[in-house]
Amino acid sequence: MLKNISSPEDMKELSYSDLDMLAGELRNKILETVSKNGGHLASNLGVVEMTIAIHRVFDAPKDQIVLDVGHQSYVHKLLTGRQNQFDTLRQWKGLSGFTNRNESVYDPFGAGHSGTSISAAIGLASANRLNGNDKYVIAVVGDGSFTNGMIYEALNNCTKNDLKLIIVLNDNEMSISENVGGLSTYLSKIRTSKKYFALKRKTQSFFHKIPIVGDKLVHGTRCLKNHIKKRVVFENLFEHLGLDYLGPVDGSDIKKLETVLNEAKEKNKCCLVHVLTVKGKGYKPAEEHPEVYHSVGTFDLKKGIDISKKSTTFSSVFGEILCKEAEQNESICAITAAMATGTGLEDFESTYPKRFFDVGIAEEHAVTFCAGLSANQKTPVCAIYSTFVQRVYDQLIHDVAIQKLPMIMALDRCGLVPGDGITHQGIYDCSYLSTIPLIEIFSPETYDEMAQAFNYGFHHNRLVVVRYPKGSELDYDRSDYKSLGEASYMDFSTDNYDIAIITYGRVTKNAYDAIALLNNKCRVRLIKLMKVYPLDSENIVSLVEDAKMVYILEEGIKSGGIAEKLASKFAQNHRMRSKKIVIRAIENPLFEQGDLSSLYANCGFLPEQIAAEICDVY
Repeated sequence: MLKNISSPEDMKELSYSDLDMLAGELRNKILETVSKNGGHLASNLGVVEMTIAIHRVFDAPKDQIVLDVGHQSYVHKLLTGRQNQFDTLRQWKGLSGFTNRNESVYDPFGAGHSGTSISAAIGLASANRLNGNDKYVIAVVGDGSFTNGMIYEALNNCTKNDLKLIIVLNDNEMSISENVGGLSTYLSKIRTSKKYFALKRKTQSFFHKIPIVGDKLVHGTRCLKNHIKKRVVFENLFEHLGLDYLGPVDGSDIKKLETVLNEAKEKNKCCLVHVLTVKGKGYKPAEEHPEVYHSVGTFDLKKGIDISKKSTTFSSVFGEILCKEAEQNESICAITAAMATGTGLEDFESTYPKRFFDVGIAEEHAVTFCAGLSANQKTPVCAIYSTFVQRVYDQLIHDVAIQKLPMIMALDRCGLVPGDGITHQGIYDCSYLSTIPLIEIFSPETYDEMAQAFNYGFHHNRLVVVRYPKGSELDYDRSDYKSLGEASYMDFSTDNYDIAIITYGRVTKNAYDAIALLNNKCRVRLIKLMKVYPLDSENIVSLVEDAKMVYILEEGIKSGGIAEKLASKFAQNHRMRSKKIVIRAIENPLFEQGDLSSLYANCGFLPEQIAAEICDVY
């Protein structure tokens, strides 16, 4: 069935039994691909029928479908002409794991971070209205995204009656409308049936035909219905905001979904359709543990993921460090933005539940909340992925730095991140965070260095950032490192050195391997920074002043990055003015998804590329 679907139009005439078969094939294709490539599994399995229904009721790409975050877009991709490329999902030069305007006309708005869909959809719908276009815009939003404040800013601005905007709330976990109660559930079952809508339309049509009083009768019966409803059923949040609300409706029932979506179309105004889905539907392990299968690496489909098996990573070591400190220091609090598992805080949550705070997808609130904790003598440790910390620049300046409040930011997934692509690269943080007054940034390469960095944060009343990559510590011989201030260095020659390589973090291993490839063509000193800002420029200068060339390697954005800051310091030091300074950093960050090796190759970070560049410019 799936092989015959090259566009949504190919589904329009299918029977519901055929659609059920199609839904099964879609799930199988997603399971096969994600188990090989990694990706977001549970959320995509849950939206299969809902996505089919949306594409049957609406006329994409003329009707524009905006998917919040976009990691639930796999079914959408398979139905919109991309199934022949689907095996390349999240691979270098392959399909993005998110919606992407450059990939298809069926993706009217790209995404990667939560909470943007309704704002974007209002913009699209407003432009349609200005252009005289009567097509619909559909924003599909997961209930998790409703913990993001931007959603409510958008909801406050989407009640204009002439906007053809439909919000589909994909509710797969929590009940947003608990106060509606059993009677409303009963009424919603009636409202979501075809018989109800058919009767409603026939009644209205009959009244409209009555001369003089027909329109008044339609208006009067509508007012009477709404009055009775308000007296016996509590209004939910969306109705208070001025939206028409339909649902909740079973997200696995294509027929009912289509009925409700068609009713939403007929309203010709902004409304919200509440859809109940099951995360991980159709794959038992994902249904039982949706949090484990939210975002996965490769795994065996038959065996599933062994949730009892835990590997040692920077994230897990961070959790251990925090638990150990919290045992001795009762002021320690852990804060995360819907990423307790991803940031390694599960043990802290279970051991110190009163000092653990998951604020949902609300990074801005998380940081200002931390500032409040700090102002009352607590020690907040805020764990967020680097890509999401981009949202909290204002809060770090105004609520933390200006008030000189101490706190620790634990930045996970720093540097290049495989799979998730352009929206999830942790390559900007050093550049923009280093502009914040009084901030101190550490970028440990090992677990021991990570412990040292956090220990500094625990015992100094400062704004401290500790940044580290996804995955585990890399293995190589570090026994010859010597320390000077916040830097370590290793000489690869018994004589003096000609070239000094300065770097930090995970990519240090690539520099180490590159030196081995040079085959003694030049004498090299490798310098590794652990504290990357403020720069210990005097000690760094003393470590490189005998070199003829300084090669600075940074797994981050070049503009405003640590490498540029260091080069600027060198330019202002009379001992360094005659030396050649070479920077290898990320100049064009607009590259797509891929495995780490492909990303490194694109940026010139592979050991053989580093060695070749050094030979070429020396």
